[in-house]
Amino acid sequence: MTDGSLYGSKLLWLGLFAVLYWGYCIFWGVRGAREATTASAYFVAGRSLNTWVFVMAATATSFAGWLFIGGPALVLRDGLQASYIAFAAVVVPLTGVMFLKRQWLLGKRFGFVTPGEMFAAYYGSDIIRVFTVIVALLFAVPFLGMLFGFAGDLVNLVTGGLLSRDLAMWTLAVVLVIYVTLGGLRAVAYVTTLQTLLIAVGVTALGLVTLDLAGGFDPLNRALAVIAGTPTGTWGTTLGYGGGDFNGLFATPGVVQWTDGLNKEVPQGGPWTGLMVMSFMVALMGIQASPAFSMWAFASRDPGAFAPQQVWASACAAGVLLFVFVTLQGLGGLLLGASPEVNAAGLELKRVLPPLGNGEEGRLVANLIGLVGTSAPWLLGIVTVCMIAAIKAAGGAYMTSAGALVTRDLYMRFFNPHADDRLQKRFARVATLLATVAALLMATLERDGMVVLGGLALALAVQLWPALLGVAWVRWFTRQGVAAGIVVGSIVVVLTDPLGQALTRGTLPWGQWPWTIHAAAWGLVANFLVCILGSVLTRDDEGAEGRYRIHRFLAEYAGLSARKRRFATFAWIAAMIWLFFAVGPCIVLGNYLFGAPDMGYEGWDFRMPSIWAWQFLWWGLGVLLIWLLAYKMELATSTSREVVALTEDIAASGGIPRASDGTDTMTTSGGRHGPA
Repeated sequence: MTDGSLYGSKLLWLGLFAVLYWGYCIFWGVRGAREATTASAYFVAGRSLNTWVFVMAATATSFAGWLFIGGPALVLRDGLQASYIAFAAVVVPLTGVMFLKRQWLLGKRFGFVTPGEMFAAYYGSDIIRVFTVIVALLFAVPFLGMLFGFAGDLVNLVTGGLLSRDLAMWTLAVVLVIYVTLGGLRAVAYVTTLQTLLIAVGVTALGLVTLDLAGGFDPLNRALAVIAGTPTGTWGTTLGYGGGDFNGLFATPGVVQWTDGLNKEVPQGGPWTGLMVMSFMVALMGIQASPAFSMWAFASRDPGAFAPQQVWASACAAGVLLFVFVTLQGLGGLLLGASPEVNAAGLELKRVLPPLGNGEEGRLVANLIGLVGTSAPWLLGIVTVCMIAAIKAAGGAYMTSAGALVTRDLYMRFFNPHADDRLQKRFARVATLLATVAALLMATLERDGMVVLGGLALALAVQLWPALLGVAWVRWFTRQGVAAGIVVGSIVVVLTDPLGQALTRGTLPWGQWPWTIHAAAWGLVANFLVCILGSVLTRDDEGAEGRYRIHRFLAEYAGLSARKRRFATFAWIAAMIWLFFAVGPCIVLGNYLFGAPDMGYEGWDFRMPSIWAWQFLWWGLGVLLIWLLAYKMELATSTSREVVALTEDIAASGGIPRASDGTDTMTTSGGRHGPA
């Protein structure tokens, strides 16, 4: 087959599967528009999403395409020290275990549509409401722009340049805008359900293709043992930082390195120290702390959907994709010629991939798809559409949440509090369209700025943790403390992130992520310190009574039984131990516990690198931990009592709403519950 006919066949199959996929998307957009007769139906699907739709949609949103595109690239560049990002499968739902069920209860009880309304009602603060809108817009514009850019690059590379990046990007965005603006969250949920299946198919297929090209699991590990015995790799050797002088591709470079920042001082052996991994996991906690996830919680019919999503879909199924198939793609790239440093070592390799150094590692997935297309163009079409779906999976949720927050937390709060359902939907559609156009323009014209701001989204989203903790668990956190903590934490994030370096032109005495600690963690530590201090100094503020009523309600409907409370201490101690050994300072033990990297294939206890075996061990224990918290501690299960709604719309409320008869929020149709 000539090159021309091959590319023609690729385009034919890609176009066919893309049209089928787009047809499904638009179908749900039209159907969703017919069913979205009210603002609540449009913004939160009428609070009626069934269990399995929520499970699929929330999982795809949790693990947006950058993990499935960026994960193999990081493993190719940094080796198995970077594959600790696969613990996102456990850490991301940990935030959901903490907060989603309690947010659902509050949304059902008080009619919250957006997290901004929830924060404003609970804290009586528009500062927190506006910050929530800013976070939503950061996800909807620069972060979404990053996803559009990834999709455009993928299509451009797979088609050999026949379809330009910008053309592909704008075409994909048009379809996304159509079904999101027409159908609202219901359409997004049903489209994302299909996207979840496509993600699983695409990632699995590429992992298996890579494994086949490497000769199988045993030959792959034998080849890795040869590489591990050399000083090759992007970062050289650890020079004792990880318990020995190991190849940085196969060892964590210590607990911490006291560097001034990644752009000022290169860490020896690689950037993924114990504290770097832990702080990066803190950043990933921003995914389910983001406004989009609060709205997924509000939209669910029953909180019983949360546990299967967190345990089986996320920790278990997504864990298989990340720990096995994503990691295989990155490791396969080392053996198939994609690493210039490994190539330079003169080892015998099956070099079927072009060298991808100097920041080009992100092309690895596209090049693997290209290898598939040379022998099976139809499979290329399927896998390409699967990876596009992976990249776009989070886009719909972020666009919908941004439109909802701009409408209800800015437009209705400050300009038109009495807007009817039709006007709310119309304004949200316009806001969503404008946000999408802004994302596309940024991806087209300002790629560097897009990456800087997009990376900021997760770090700022996790700054909502103290606010969520106050609403769900800690009743003595005050409005002043939480608001001050968010402001200070956000400033610290900016100053320790690439944005701060750009704004100050590198004049700060530190660089990006000093001491190999991610900006999200620096900001969250400052946030909590200020929040706690501010709350202690303002404990008798005027909002205390309303906050206590909320927590009495949560204690009644989501509180632990006496038997569960006795078990709670063990559960949280187990969680702390897991964090320290799986994604914290103790991960350095994994470098050599099952055989040091330089001991060779026969010296590895499980005939695989010790660090990879360590990750598998703690992933399994992580699944058990999430199961323990979600099911046994009942933090993500259905409530035994029916929750009676007090109001359908509190957009204009300035505090915690009361029942229509003037009694407090603890009164239901069954009488007064809980302590007086």
